[in-house]
Amino acid sequence: MSRPNILVIQADQMTALCLSAYGKPYAITPNLDKLAERGTTFANSYCNNPVCGPSRASMMTGRLPSDVGVYDNGAEFLPSEPTFAHYMRTLGYKTALSGKMHFVGPDQLHGFEERLTTDIYPSDFAWTADWSQTDEPYAPSVMSLLSVVEAGYCERNLQIDYDEEVFHAAKQELYNHARSTDERPFLLHVSFTQPHNPFVSGRKYWDMYEGVDIPEPEVAHIPYEDRDPWSQRYYLTIRQDEFDITPEQLYNARRGYFAMVTHIDALVGGLVETLESIGQLENTYIFFTSDHGEMLGERGMWYKFNPYEASVRVPLIAVGPGFEAGHKEEARASLVDLLPTFTEIGSGGTFDGYAAPVDGRSLFHLPDAGSADDRIYMEFTGEGLYAPALIMIQGDMKLVHSRTDPKMLFDIRKDPLELNNLAEDPEYSDVLSSMWEAMQARWDEDELDKRIRISQRKRLFVHQAMKHGRFPTWDFGPDYDPGKVYVRGGTDPSTTATKQRGRFPYVPVTPPQHPRASRK
Repeated sequence: MSRPNILVIQADQMTALCLSAYGKPYAITPNLDKLAERGTTFANSYCNNPVCGPSRASMMTGRLPSDVGVYDNGAEFLPSEPTFAHYMRTLGYKTALSGKMHFVGPDQLHGFEERLTTDIYPSDFAWTADWSQTDEPYAPSVMSLLSVVEAGYCERNLQIDYDEEVFHAAKQELYNHARSTDERPFLLHVSFTQPHNPFVSGRKYWDMYEGVDIPEPEVAHIPYEDRDPWSQRYYLTIRQDEFDITPEQLYNARRGYFAMVTHIDALVGGLVETLESIGQLENTYIFFTSDHGEMLGERGMWYKFNPYEASVRVPLIAVGPGFEAGHKEEARASLVDLLPTFTEIGSGGTFDGYAAPVDGRSLFHLPDAGSADDRIYMEFTGEGLYAPALIMIQGDMKLVHSRTDPKMLFDIRKDPLELNNLAEDPEYSDVLSSMWEAMQARWDEDELDKRIRISQRKRLFVHQAMKHGRFPTWDFGPDYDPGKVYVRGGTDPSTTATKQRGRFPYVPVTPPQHPRASRK
């Protein structure tokens, strides 16, 4: 095996708890099932923040998002923060991004040498949370249940258009790599926007679920008055009081979501097929994951922003040398573990060239499941709260803390649906005390709260100021020169030579059998 390539395929808002590989065979995913057969499924894998921007910044830096200042979907990701794209470049990799990453700020690359598409969501401060607005939960992204109410068949929409563009650009990049004289291995990150709401799908994938049993949520609707304070605020954040979801709407939303998952599965299959066609399948590590999960009606809740398993559990499947085929790894893993995994692959061993602290651990060397080090940290510092929310999983126990709310403690092995809060149970007082002590050692809650509020005030002011006069743009448009792709410039000796370079596999030019004498 020559220096291996790395292909990262990322979905948006795909919970692990709808996939066969995770014991929930709700979505039709033959290609993901094949990946799981070829590689290792991390059975207990999590995001580090259940919302797009912070989760992705955390994944790219190998650090918790609050440590790099990405608190919510309107927080700038500083260009001075080292990412896995930076590290892999120093290790001799060509790095390219196709698709969504929700970078906020003028740096829309963050170490990627090339970006093949634009993004689909804002790059400015428009979606900044505001904890000073306490009359009712503030939702800068203007979320509502319209995505549920209007779920169903839709032949084309922005998300379908975007994902098809992302797929095409990534596929083209793989072929361009095969035809290139650049001998560097590649790290290609392909990031789709489905199955993010709205829950709609084209006919091809919608019809695949015709007559198929669409299971209802495992936890039925929990009335508002019986919800915990976090869930009550979130109920108002997404304006859930405006709609009473009917059984038909619930069915259509879940069917639409599963159909979108199947669409992503097909695109995964297309990328794997392309790797095979260029002869790089066996020389490429493949990682499949998502940025966060989706509640999908569980507990009567939708979307993300929550500490519950459907919101924070993400798929994580790894294929390549060192990842045992068909293996399910029970140790807890999270997205911060990707950076040290990539650097280990790129360096061929232990990497010690980090320019900033790294929270993650290589997926090749996770601690034993159930051991003292089998621990992950998550946080949420965005809309729908009035203080930082800190989340820790130690073995089978999950502790959720925000200073405005009662603590929540769940045994997620015995109580996977998280219906029994053990925080007040005397039998778990020692567990609670130990985990709370570890939380306090990991976070300075007062200092974090102060930093977040200062950041919110500054960003909200700057965003309003930018509306006076010409509003600047931090968008990104990929370079594309058709004169260098097709026969447009007339700079080559012949049309044949231009076309010859675009052929894969390459066929050397055959000299004519009867060359003409040169003309005087």
